[in-house]
Amino acid sequence: MPLLSGPRSLPDLGGRVVVITGANSGIGKEAAVALARSGATVVATSRDPARGERAVEEVRRRSGAGERVELASLDLASFASVRAFAADLLARHDRLDVLVNNAGLILEHRLVTDEGFEMIVGVNHVGHFLLTELLLDRLVASAPARIVTVASVGHRLASMDALRDDLMSELSFEGFRVYCQSKLANVLHSAELARRLDGSGVTANSLHPGIVRSGFARDGDTTAMNVLYTLLGPFMVSSKRGARTIAHLAASPAVETRTGGYYVRRRPHRPSGAARDPANARWLWEETAALVAAASPAV
Repeated sequence: MPLLSGPRSLPDLGGRVVVITGANSGIGKEAAVALARSGATVVATSRDPARGERAVEEVRRRSGAGERVELASLDLASFASVRAFAADLLARHDRLDVLVNNAGLILEHRLVTDEGFEMIVGVNHVGHFLLTELLLDRLVASAPARIVTVASVGHRLASMDALRDDLMSELSFEGFRVYCQSKLANVLHSAELARRLDGSGVTANSLHPGIVRSGFARDGDTTAMNVLYTLLGPFMVSSKRGARTIAHLAASPAVETRTGGYYVRRRPHRPSGAARDPANARWLWEETAALVAAASPAV
C-alpha cells in the first residue's frame, strides 16, 4: 500500500527515474520504498557498500519493485566519487525525473573532505552542489523534473554572518552549530536553484522532515546530539513519517509546478529571514561555485 493514503496518495510513477542520496537508512530509505512502490526506478546511493546492499534488499522486498531499485556507490566527501557516480548514472539512464539531495551528517570533531573542505558543510552542501550541477542538464532534458533538498528547522539557528566569515569553520568549530549552518546552506542553495531554473520545467524545493527517530548522528558522531535525541525522544517522528514530505515534493501533482519553497509536513512554511534573502543565496552560490572550480581538475 502507498506511503500516503486517500487524496494524498502518490500517482503512478512508471517510467520515472529518481535518485536519492543517502538511501541506505532513515528517511532516505523510507522515501525509496514509497517512490519505488509507486512505480519509479529508484537509484539509491550509499557510501557504505554493505549497508547499501542490505538497504536495497529491504527496499526491493517492501516495495515489490525488484530490479527497479538500484544501488550506487556515492561518497559526497569525494569529488572523484561524485563525478564517477554522475557519469555512471548518465550512461545508464537517458532520463532523470527527480533528484533527492538527502544524505547528511553531523560530527563532534572537525574533519575534512578529500578536497580539504570542512566535512559537515562539504558533504551536506558542497557535495550536493557539485552533484546537482553534474546532473542538471539531464534533469532539464527530462522536464518536468524536480530537485528536492532535505534541510532542517535547524537552519533557523544558523548565522549568515558566520557562514560568510567562516564557511569552512577554520576559525572555530562546534558540530551542532556547523550542522545548522549547512542546513541554512541547503535552503539557500534550493532557493537559488529555483531562481536560476525558472522557466526550465525543473522545480527546486527544500524541506524539514521533522525531528526523526532514526540512526542519524547516533553512531558515535556527536555526544551532544545523542543527549539532544534522548531529551526529544517523546516528540520525535518515525522515519516513515519523516519521509512523507520528501515523497510529496518528489511526486505529488499538487506541487508539480511549485518551486522555491520550504516545506514542513507537506505544507509550505516561511524559512528564516537569512534563508529568504536572495542576496545570501546568490553569494553562497558564487562562493560554492568558486570553491568547486578551484578544487576541480582543469578541463
